[in-house]
Parts: sequence; C-alpha cells; structure tokens
Amino acid sequence: MRRRAAEKRPVVPDPKFGDELIARFINVVMYSGKKSLAERIVYGALEELTKKQKSAEGEGGEGGDTVALFGRVLDQVCPTVEVRSRRVGGATYQIPVEVAPHRRIALGMRWVIQCARKRSEKGTMRRLAAEMADALMGRGEAVKKREDVHRMAKANQAFAHYRWN
Repeated sequence: MRRRAAEKRPVVPDPKFGDELIARFINVVMYSGKKSLAERIVYGALEELTKKQKSAEGEGGEGGDTVALFGRVLDQVCPTVEVRSRRVGGATYQIPVEVAPHRRIALGMRWVIQCARKRSEKGTMRRLAAEMADALMGRGEAVKKREDVHRMAKANQAFAHYRWN
C-alpha cells in the first residue's frame, strides 16, 4: 500500500522577473546545489532569446515580454496527453492519459533542458537559448519529443477504455 503523496512546497518567485515558472526552471537546470550558476545560465539564455526574437521581429521591446516569451516556449513543448502502462489480464497496454497541469510543465522543462544539453553549441547558456528559439519556431528536439508522445497516445487510442481514473 502506498503512503500519502508528498505535499507540494511553495516555489519562491525568481529575483529578476518575480515569476514562479522561471524559478522552477532555474531549479531544474541547477546541478549540485549551484543555484547562482543556474540563475546565470537561465537569465543569460532568456536574454539571448529575447535579443534573437526582437531582431527577428525588427522592433524594440522591454523585459516584461521575456516572461511571456518563456511561457510561449513552454506552450510549444508541454504535452497534453501521454501514455501510461497498465497491466490487464497478463498483458501490458499503453493507455493514453491526459497530463496534469503541474506535470505538463515539469515534463516540458525537463525536455527543453535535456535537449539543450545534447546540443553542440559552446556553453550551456547558448545551447539553452538555441533550444528555446527552436521551440518557439516549432522545431527542435524538445518539440519533436512532444510530438512523439502525442503520436504514441494517438496510436494507442484504442486502449483508452482501460483507463482507471
């Protein structure tokens, strides 16, 4: 029998933008408790991303749109459905299940960071910025991962009646 679920701890908003999503992203980027380094990487990547976006659009803006830009990146990467394994009568089925909001964001962040770390650019900051820029344009490894998960869920739609809750 399982114990009760761990309670969700509140996330302190990040110091620069005052946004909880960016604070969560910094925490996912962080290695070995080196938060200040993770902050430098994320803020640098976001700054680079906004510069790229402004030069692509050809107009000047303010720092307030950085948070909105990050939100758009996550919208492009976060999955809406995923498959979960379920044993029924000795056989294991992949059942499509809607993803909870908190998990959607966690998966999206994790995929962006994993895909950025695989890239060949020099420095994590540039890799992260490039992966987020690709995600905004609807391409890149993280967006491909989301599409693969959606495709898998669509392929297993026939087993949706095995869903348990």
